[in-house]
Amino acid sequence: MKNTIFVLSALFLAYNVGLAQSEVRKVPSVSVKTLGNKTVNAASIDNKGRPVVINFWATWCKPCVRELDAIADVYEEWQEETGVQIIAVSIDDTRNTARVSPFVNGKGWDYTILLDPNSDLRRAMGVNNPPHTFVLNGKNEIVWQHNGYADGDEDELFEVIQKTAAEKSN
Repeated sequence: MKNTIFVLSALFLAYNVGLAQSEVRKVPSVSVKTLGNKTVNAASIDNKGRPVVINFWATWCKPCVRELDAIADVYEEWQEETGVQIIAVSIDDTRNTARVSPFVNGKGWDYTILLDPNSDLRRAMGVNNPPHTFVLNGKNEIVWQHNGYADGDEDELFEVIQKTAAEKSN
């Protein structure tokens, strides 16, 4: 009896994992704001068939800032090689959103910055702790994600971006 239950459980798990892997995930239809206070639907993010990186971060998150600083150092080369666009989604709450623009300007980051002060997009995408990074392919499908940051993680991210850009051109 135990063997039968184990086998059935294993088959059920394998079937569900197969479904999850074949399921295409896209950015959900959630409203966020630009630094200029314009409302944008996150599902409309588009980079004309090229890869997009969506990075959830906060001004108070030291690993987030280290990651975005590391990427800023190489972002221009990444864009030249792959056409990638980086969108940094601040999850600072409504009390802190006024700090985001001066913070970004002080850093000199050349990313598209979006604000998610109520964490609507954060929840919809299953982000628990920042930094949390997603890569979208040319069809705006989520093809990779990573949580956390350690020095050098940007190298793995760039490899994924390169692979994603190459798949588009094939």
